[in-house]
Amino acid sequence: MDTQRTVSVARFILPGILAAAVAFLAAVLFTGIARPAELADPGAFVRWSLPIARAIHHASMALSIAALVFAAAIIPRAAKVTRDTEGDAHPAFTRTMNIAAGAAVVWTLSAATVMLLTFWDLAGIPMSLDPQYSAAILDYILSITTGRAWAWMVVIAAITSSLALAVRSKTTVGLSALFSLFGILPLAFIGHAAGGDDHFAAVNSIGLHLLAVVLWFGGIMVLALLAPTLGGEAPGRVRGQVLAGVVLKRYSALATFAVFLMIGSGLASAVIRITDWDQWLTPYGTLVIVKLLITLALGMLGLWHRRMVIPKLLEGKFTALRAAWQVVAAEVVLMAAVMSVATVLARTAPPTSDAPPAEATPARLLTGYDLPPAPDTAAWFTTWRMDWIWVAVCLFGLAVYLWAFIKLARRGDRPSVLRLASWIVGLFALFYVTSGAVAVYGKIQFSTHMVDHMSLTMIVPIFLVLGTPVTLLLQVLPSRADGTRGPREWILYLVHSRYSRVITHPIFAAVNFAGSIVVFYFTPLLEPAMRYHAGHELMNLHFLLTGYLFALSLVDADPVPKRYPYPMRLVVLLATVAFHAFFGVALMSTETLLAPDYFGNMGRTWGGTALEDQVVGAGAMWAIGEVPTLVLAIFVVISWLRQDKKDTKRYDRQAERDNDAELAAYNEMFARYKQADRRDPRA
Repeated sequence: MDTQRTVSVARFILPGILAAAVAFLAAVLFTGIARPAELADPGAFVRWSLPIARAIHHASMALSIAALVFAAAIIPRAAKVTRDTEGDAHPAFTRTMNIAAGAAVVWTLSAATVMLLTFWDLAGIPMSLDPQYSAAILDYILSITTGRAWAWMVVIAAITSSLALAVRSKTTVGLSALFSLFGILPLAFIGHAAGGDDHFAAVNSIGLHLLAVVLWFGGIMVLALLAPTLGGEAPGRVRGQVLAGVVLKRYSALATFAVFLMIGSGLASAVIRITDWDQWLTPYGTLVIVKLLITLALGMLGLWHRRMVIPKLLEGKFTALRAAWQVVAAEVVLMAAVMSVATVLARTAPPTSDAPPAEATPARLLTGYDLPPAPDTAAWFTTWRMDWIWVAVCLFGLAVYLWAFIKLARRGDRPSVLRLASWIVGLFALFYVTSGAVAVYGKIQFSTHMVDHMSLTMIVPIFLVLGTPVTLLLQVLPSRADGTRGPREWILYLVHSRYSRVITHPIFAAVNFAGSIVVFYFTPLLEPAMRYHAGHELMNLHFLLTGYLFALSLVDADPVPKRYPYPMRLVVLLATVAFHAFFGVALMSTETLLAPDYFGNMGRTWGGTALEDQVVGAGAMWAIGEVPTLVLAIFVVISWLRQDKKDTKRYDRQAERDNDAELAAYNEMFARYKQADRRDPRA
C-alpha cells in the first residue's frame, strides 16, 4: 500500500518538477540573470544557486501555509465524528499536518540559505567561509533591510514548523495557519516591485499577489500529495469518492478567489513597474505577459476540470485517485511553470528605474511621495492613490455580500435592500478614505488626517454594522457535519468566544475607542504610524475595527454574545460624546505640535503652519464626532422602543394564554400582605 501511494504521488510531483526546471532554465537564459556582472560578480555558484534557492523557498512556503489552511478548514479531522468525541485522526488530516511540518522545515532552511546567498550577491564577491566576513554578515542581518527581512523570514518559518508539529486542536491549527501568513510580509517589503516609485502601492499589490500564489499553488501541491489518502472512508463511513469530491469543492472555492486575486494584483504590480507601452516588449514586460497568459490558462483549465470531474466523482464514475489526477496533473505542470517564471521575474530589472530622484523633497523623504498641489474643490474628487489592500478588501466584501444577497433572494427569502445599500455605502466610504483625496492629503496635513481618522472610526463603521453582514452570511453559508470548521463554523466560533464577549461589551468598546485616541495622539506612536507603511496600514485597521466594535456594541444588528441594557448603552454613548469634546478642546488649546519631526518638516508651500493646521484638525475631530454619535444615539433609542413593543406584545400573548396569571399572582401577593397586616396586633 505504501509503495502504491509513493508511486501515485510521484505521478503528480515529477511532471511538475520537470516543468518547473524547464521553465526556470528558459527564463534564466532569456533574461540573462545568470550572466557574470560587469562590475562586482559574486561568481557562478551564487548566480545560479540564488534563484534555485528562492524557487525552493517559495514552493516550500506555499506548501506549508496551504497545508495548514487545508487542515484548518478543508480536510476532515476525524475518521468518525460523534457528539462526544472527534474520534481518531483522519489519515488525510494527519498527512496534511505532516506535510505542513515537513515543508516548514524546508522553508526554514531555504530561507536561511537565501539570506546568506543574498549577502554575497549584494556584496558582489565570490562566496567564502572565511571568518573575517562574519561581522559583515551580522551587520547585513541587523542593519540592511533585505537582511532583516530574510532574518524575520527564518524566524517565522521556524515558528511555523514548531506549531505544525505541536498543535492539533481546531482553534490552534486555525491560529497557526493565520500566523504562517505573516511569512508573506517580508517578501512583500523586499520584492522587486516594492522598490518602485509608488512604494506603498507596490508593497500592497505584491503582498496580495503572494497571498494568491500561496493559496493556489500551495493548494495544488497539497492536493497532489493528499491524493492517495482521499480514497479512504470519510467521516460517518461515507465513500472515498464523496470525501474527495467534498475536498475538491472546498478547494475550488478557495482557488477561484485566488485566481481573481492573482490576476488583479499581478496587473496592479506590473502597471506600477511598466509605465509605457513600449516597455511591455522588454524582457521584464515579456515575462509579465507570459506569466499572465499561463495564469489565465491555468484558471480556465482548473475551473473546467473541477466542473467536469467533481460531479462524476460524486456519482461514483471516477475513483478518488483518478479525480485527483484529472484535476491536479495539468495544473501542477502549469503552476510550476508560473512559479519558475515568477522567480526569474523577481531577479529581472524592470524597465522603470527603482532609483529615487537625485534631489528628494522633504515630503518624499517622509511620505514616499512628492508634495501634492494645494487642494481645491475639484481635488477632493480627482485625487487618488490606490491602496490595493483596501481596494481588495472592498471588492471582496462587495462580492461576498452580493453573492449572499442573491442566494438568499433565489431561495425565496426577502433580504433587506436597505441593508444592502448601507453596506455598499460603507464600502465606498472605506474605499474613498483609504485611496481618495482624504488619504493622499492625510499623509501631508494633520487636519486632513483627522478627517480620515474620524471617517474610519465613526462614519464607515456605522454603515457597515447596519449592513448586518454576519447575519446575512449565517443565513446562506452551509453548515458542516464532518468535524471541520468552514466559514460558518469559524464565524460562530468567533461570535460566541470569550474574546468576543469581552470586546463587544459596551464599556470595553468605549474605553478602547477613547483610549486609542489618547494612545495614538498623546504618545510617540503617531509619528511611526504616519511615517512607515506597515504602521500606517495597522493604524487604519485599528481605527476601523475600533469603530466597528463600538457601533456593534450599541446597535442591535449582528449577533454578539450578550446584549446589554439600553440605559447602559446610552450612558456609554454620552460619556463618549463628553470625551470627544474634552479631547477636542484640549488639542485645540495645546501649543505642542504632535509628531513634530513629521508634520513640522513636511515643507508645505500652501496652507497654514503645522500648529495652525493641528488646531483645525482638533476642531474637525470634535465636529465630525458629534453627528455620528447622534446617529448612534437615535438607533439605540429606536432599538429600545422596538424592544419595548416586542416585550409588550409578548406579555399580552402570555396573558391571553394563561388568563393573566402573572397579574393575578401579583395581586394575590398584595392581598396576602394586606391580610397579614390586619392580623398583626401591632397594626
